[in-house]
Amino acid sequence: MSHEESNAPIRVMIADDHPSMRMGLVALINQQPGMTVIAEASDGEEAIEVFEDTLPDVTLMDLRMPEMGGAEAILAIRKKFPEAKIIVLSTYDWDEDIHRALQSGAASYLLKDMPIEDIAETVKLVNEGDTSLPQSVAKRLELRSQRDQITERERDVLEALIKGRSNKEIASSLSISEETVKSHLKTLFAKLRVRDRTEAAIAAIRHGIVHLD
Repeated sequence: MSHEESNAPIRVMIADDHPSMRMGLVALINQQPGMTVIAEASDGEEAIEVFEDTLPDVTLMDLRMPEMGGAEAILAIRKKFPEAKIIVLSTYDWDEDIHRALQSGAASYLLKDMPIEDIAETVKLVNEGDTSLPQSVAKRLELRSQRDQITERERDVLEALIKGRSNKEIASSLSISEETVKSHLKTLFAKLRVRDRTEAAIAAIRHGIVHLD
């Protein structure tokens, strides 16, 4: 998917479920010298189909979309097209989101409120094979690596806790004992460096470990 001619514009695809955001990005990218938007998608599944049809040079992919999210779409695209160059463009700089995006094969992670010049520069760099992250995003990822990792079962406990469930209700919903729930909570408090359930819930949301849908 590299250019035959060095002066050919970079062909960009934009995947975002908000029509107004998509329209704005299309207009801004088309105004940038040396790049043109050739395709759009409104969710993950459509992004996969449109990518296969158009084979863009670089894709700007939202992470949080209905039906199928950006991380799942990136995984599916890169499984079939390992050379695909995809940049996540998100509203959120939560460290778990950043980690998930990069794990799925994203080349970089940008925030929607970044200046268009910075976004365009990253599109150019990624098109050339660069996979560096903006400093602010790299910092969030570094913070995540310093925090002990949360297991899937601990995440389940956190999700139930955020919904206001008691230990007894959490135990029942996960088919584990109350003692096991208490043990998970003790471990979670230590990993998140918090003192109680309220602080744990706030930390889980702030880090993007659990999403409030």
